[in-house]
Amino acid sequence: MIKRIVIGVVLLGAVVGITIAGLKPKPPKPTDVQISKASRESITRTITSAGKLASSTTVKINSNVSGDMVELNVKVGDKVHKGEVLAKIDPTRYRAEAKSAQAALSAAQADVSVLKVQLEHDQAEMERVNALHAKGMSSDAEVEQQKSAVSGDDAKLAAAQQRADQAHGQLDEANDYLAKCTLAAPIDGEVIELDRQQGERVRGSDLSEDVVMVLATLSQMEVKVEVGEHEVVYLHLGDKADVELDAIEGKKFPGQVIEIGQNAIIKNPGTEAEVITFPIRVALDQRLPGALPGMSSTVRVATETHEKAVVLPIQAVTVRPEKVIAKAPPPSETSLKTTDANTATKNDMAKVVFVLKDGKAQLREVHTGLSSETDVEIVDGVQEGEEVISGPYRTVAKELKDGDPVHESKPGEGGPGSGPGGA
Repeated sequence: MIKRIVIGVVLLGAVVGITIAGLKPKPPKPTDVQISKASRESITRTITSAGKLASSTTVKINSNVSGDMVELNVKVGDKVHKGEVLAKIDPTRYRAEAKSAQAALSAAQADVSVLKVQLEHDQAEMERVNALHAKGMSSDAEVEQQKSAVSGDDAKLAAAQQRADQAHGQLDEANDYLAKCTLAAPIDGEVIELDRQQGERVRGSDLSEDVVMVLATLSQMEVKVEVGEHEVVYLHLGDKADVELDAIEGKKFPGQVIEIGQNAIIKNPGTEAEVITFPIRVALDQRLPGALPGMSSTVRVATETHEKAVVLPIQAVTVRPEKVIAKAPPPSETSLKTTDANTATKNDMAKVVFVLKDGKAQLREVHTGLSSETDVEIVDGVQEGEEVISGPYRTVAKELKDGDPVHESKPGEGGPGSGPGGA
C-alpha cells in the first residue's frame, strides 16, 4: 500500500514538473544572419546615371533660299572638312537678280557722275558771277540765282548718292542669296543624316527650318545625363567618370564632367511624384570605334575619395526611430562635426547598425560619410574589426531588434531567412 502511495506521489511530481516546465517561456530561436567585419580601406562616392551618347557638336544644314537641289556631293557617313561644298541649289533665279541689281547700281552711279559734273560747272559759274559782282558788273539777283543753282545741285547729288547706296545694298543682298545657293560645311565632321536628295525642292525660310542634312563631330563624343538634386551638389567640373555603352559590353571608357546644368528639370510639378533633376554633360577622352549618337550609356562619376576609412556593406546600415535608440551611447562631439550632410535625421529617424555581441544583435547608432555603390563609410559608432550584421536585407531593415539572439549563416547553410536579401 505504502509502495503504491510512493509511486503515485512520484508520478504526480513528474506530471507537475513537466507541466511547470511547459509553462516556462522558451528562449527565442536565433535568427539566421550574415556577418561582415568593419574594415579600413579607401572609399569613393560614385554618382551613377543613364543617358544617351551624342556628338559634342551637331549642326543642322539648312538652306536660306528656295529652289531645286541640282547637286549633292555627300552621303551618310562621309567625312567632310570645313568649307567643303556639300550641295548646290539651282542658282538661275538668284544669278539673274544679281545681274539686275548690278545694272541698277551702274545706272545709279552714272547719275551720280552726271550730277557731279553739273555741280562742278555751277560752282565754277558761281565763282565767275561773284568775281563780276565784286567789280560791279553783275547784280545781286544773279549772285543769288547762281547760289540757288549750286544748292540744288548739292541736293540732287546727295539724293543720287543715296539711290546708288540703295542699289549697292540690293546688289549685296542678291549676291548673298546667290552665294547661299552653295551649301558648305561649317565644321569638320561627318554626315549623320541626309533629309534631301538631288532633284528635290528645298524651301528656304528665315522663319522655319528645312533641314537638308546634319553634320556631327563623332571624333568628340559626350553623354548627356540627368542627376537628382541630392547628388548634383557633390559634382564638380573635371570630375573623372567611367562610361559604359549597352552596345559595347564589358568595356569602360574614361571621361570627365564638362558641364553642370544650372537650370532644374522639374517633372510632375506640384504632385507627390515630383522629380527634380539637373542636366550633366560628360565628355569622353577618346573616340569610340563603332559608337554612334543616340546609343544608351551609363555614366559613373567619382566625386570624392576618403582613404583609410572604416567601411561596411551599404546594406548593413538601416534606420530606426530615435526613441528606440534612446539608450544607445551618443556619438562624440568631434565625430558630429565631421559627419557628412546626408547623416541628418529625418522624421525622427536615425541611422543604425546591429553589432554582433555574445551571439546577440546590439543596436548602435552610427554616422555615415561617403557612400559608394556597395559600401558606406562609418564616421562614428563602429570600430575597425567589429562584426556587424549585414543581411538578409529584410531582417536588418525591418525585423531585427536590440538584444535578439542571432546565428551566423555560413555559405551553403540552410535555414529560414538565409541567403542575401532573403525575406
